[in-house]
Parts: sequence; structure tokens; C-alpha cells
Amino acid sequence: MWWIILIIVAIIIIAFIALYNSLVTMRLRVKNAWSQIDVQLQRRFDLIPNLVETVKGYMEHESDVLTKIADLRSSWANAKTVAEKSNLDNQLSESLKTIMAVAENYPDLKANQNFSELQTELTNTENKISYSRQFYNDTVTRYNTKLQVFPSNIIASMFHFTEEDLFEVETAEIRKNVKVDFNK
Repeated sequence: MWWIILIIVAIIIIAFIALYNSLVTMRLRVKNAWSQIDVQLQRRFDLIPNLVETVKGYMEHESDVLTKIADLRSSWANAKTVAEKSNLDNQLSESLKTIMAVAENYPDLKANQNFSELQTELTNTENKISYSRQFYNDTVTRYNTKLQVFPSNIIASMFHFTEEDLFEVETAEIRKNVKVDFNK
């Protein structure tokens, strides 16, 4: 009889450890997925000074947009949460749309090799950001689901695992794609 009780206790302990380890693993995957977004968004912010310098001569009357981009870039370093960085990303996307729309009116700018290369880099970066956001949200959804389903929800509450935020777009206007195609 004691053997049966000992086996049942051992199974419960092993299940407990396995569930705890899976929660820790998933939490680390969420952090890794966020770091991938962070890397791509930082890459985008690193491209912006070059883009601004290239466009500056053509956009003297749009200096407020260039100033806003510089301010957003500075704010990026101070942002700590997913929500803060998501908000800054959304604002940056809006500013980039403005730059790209203005650039459409300047054929010399569109023909500029440096601008063309920056446009290609920005397009590649936007694609990577999109993929990274999707991967992050998928990972967060799996993690948050694990926190809510039985029996892992018991262990999650015992060890204070908390849900993570999804990377979301806040307004319908921001949901539109950043236009980076100058081949028209």
C-alpha cells in the first residue's frame, strides 16, 4: 500500500516540476520573441537618421515631421514596456508615412541612390518587424493560454506568473501599412 502512495506522490511531484518548467520555458520564449521585435524596431530607428538626412533638403517645409521623428527616436531609449514601445512604433509609422508621401512629390529624391538603398533597407526591416510581431503575439498567446488552463493555472498562480501584453496597434489609421514602395 505504501508503494502505491509513494508512486502517486512521485507522479504528482514530477507533474508539478514539469508544469513549472514549461511555464518558465514559455516565459523565456516570450522574452526572446520581444527581444526580436526590439532588435528590428531599433534597426528601423537606426535607419531613420540616414533617411532624414537624405530627405531633409527636399522637406524643409516639413521640419515638424523630422523633429517628431528625432523626438520619437530619443523616447525609444527610455521606453520600457511593450505598450510604450508599441505606442512609439505606431507614432513612428505615421511619421514615416508622411515622409514617404512627401517623397512621392520629388522625382529627384526618388531617383537618389542613397534614398533608394534606404528605401530597400526600410522595406526589409518592415517585413522583419511584421514577422517578429506575429511571432511574439503567437508566443504570448500560447503562454497566456497556459497560464489560464488547468492544471498549469494552479502552478502559475502559486509562483506569480503574470500574463504578457500583446503587441497591438491602437488606431485604425495606424493599422494601415507604411508605404515604402517608390517604384510607381
